[in-house]
Amino acid sequence: MLGTDETQPNTAAVDEIGFDVGARLRAVREAQGLSQRELARRANVTNGTISLIEQNKNSPSVSSLKKVLDGIPMTLAEFFALEQPPQDQVFFHADELVRLTRGAVSFRQVGAMQGHVLQILHEHYAPGADTGKAMLRHDGEEGGIVLRGHIEITVGDRRQVLGPGDAYHFSSRIPHRFRNIGTDECEIISACTPPYL
Repeated sequence: MLGTDETQPNTAAVDEIGFDVGARLRAVREAQGLSQRELARRANVTNGTISLIEQNKNSPSVSSLKKVLDGIPMTLAEFFALEQPPQDQVFFHADELVRLTRGAVSFRQVGAMQGHVLQILHEHYAPGADTGKAMLRHDGEEGGIVLRGHIEITVGDRRQVLGPGDAYHFSSRIPHRFRNIGTDECEIISACTPPYL
């Protein structure tokens, strides 16, 4: 479960598909032979931040988790990858989408990412929700179409509010951020290559 701010109290970090962010971070950190203190130093965060995430006492925003994973290094796509072999599945029912995050910012992914270079997401942003205070930045490009609601997207020094039917497409290497400034939930279908989340 990812929050909308740098970290926020979390009482349900294990989502309905059983993804435990804290346990996953602990397992990844230990597999790399890193102490909490060393990962905190590499990611330029406090030791307490790592500890609270691993105990599921704080829920990191997308940008905060990305910052922590940069200290490993590992992409968000690798972090959330389900341990399963690549599939040849072509069609996906709504209940087969993989839930990556839930809460104020919710992402569901079409299929598993192993062996794929295109990530397709069904995104939901609650009123006031955003991807975090820090701007996101990663390799590749992304684009999407707003289905309902309004989203403010900042890409470098450009900022635009998009509504239903509006779209975006940009190099993900440019710092960017998504924020729902409206009073209704915003829903987006997006694609990113290579996978980011």
